[in-house]
Amino acid sequence: MSEGVTIDGYSYQNSKCGHMHSLLVPALLQELGACSGTKSVFDLGCGNGSVASKVAEAGYSVTGCDPSVTGIEKAKLSNPLLKIETGSGYEDLASRFGVFPMVYSLEVIEHVYDPRTVVRRVYDMLEPGGRFILSTPYHGYLKNLALALTGDMDKHFTALWDHGHIKFWSRNSITTLLQEAGFNVLKIRRLGRIPALAMTMMVVAQKPIGKA
Repeated sequence: MSEGVTIDGYSYQNSKCGHMHSLLVPALLQELGACSGTKSVFDLGCGNGSVASKVAEAGYSVTGCDPSVTGIEKAKLSNPLLKIETGSGYEDLASRFGVFPMVYSLEVIEHVYDPRTVVRRVYDMLEPGGRFILSTPYHGYLKNLALALTGDMDKHFTALWDHGHIKFWSRNSITTLLQEAGFNVLKIRRLGRIPALAMTMMVVAQKPIGKA
């Protein structure tokens, strides 16, 4: 996909957290805290700034971008100190925003048409040894089987959700995506419900030390 393509589709009514954030934000803060001394982070796909605000409240300096014009507007009204702008993961993020020791992206990669480009952009904006934390809905054999047996498969994989999920990731496929870009996958945490039926997964990947 070319860098000039816009992917603004979401409209936000407010700057509040969504229903998944009570699950995701504590896990994110735990992973951020595991990297002692790291206080500068980038939020890719920051939406309405709700997560960025929580991360900033925890003492981090947050920079971020999102293609949703309404999301950025709501974020700036709610927290004018946030350093967030309209922009997309298809851009040359390193040239625009600089490099960071940590980048996170929550519930974004499943909406992205060209995830390989986005992950390469993140790789380029990370310092050597820097970490990329991302979350995405979990899919696996048992969960997909449960969806089929309960009759929820069509609802779950609906094509009628405007700007909805277009990629459905398993542990294997998300690992392959990150490794192709040069990342080392450090851990994958399944969150919500029992692991086999998890709602989402949080992946922690690292750019190798010594890599530019």
